[in-house]
Amino acid sequence: MSAVLEDDRLTETFAALANPTRRAILARLAEGEANVNDLAEPFAMTLPAISRHLKVLERAGLVTRGQRAQFRPCVLNAEPLEEVASWAEQYRHAWDDRFDRMADYLHQIQTDEREQT
Repeated sequence: MSAVLEDDRLTETFAALANPTRRAILARLAEGEANVNDLAEPFAMTLPAISRHLKVLERAGLVTRGQRAQFRPCVLNAEPLEEVASWAEQYRHAWDDRFDRMADYLHQIQTDEREQT
């Protein structure tokens, strides 16, 4: 996949994940497939509003909808989440360095406090 396409897909994934309702829908789908009524149950919003959220998730590739007779189950597609994790991984060294510096600082504070008592 080209860098531009990867950036576009990441942008779309992050935009979909920016909304707490959509994140809650993904959390529910991580437990297994569900229909729109099941997904709407915990929210104080209309079915069309939930459907709009699902369309955003579908465009981002995070959700797919099947077709079994009258039942259209929604299923989580974790591949875009893996791409987000892979993208974030490139910054792990920065996080680790900061945590290491913080640990050193806290250790120094504790050492200083012990020496003062």
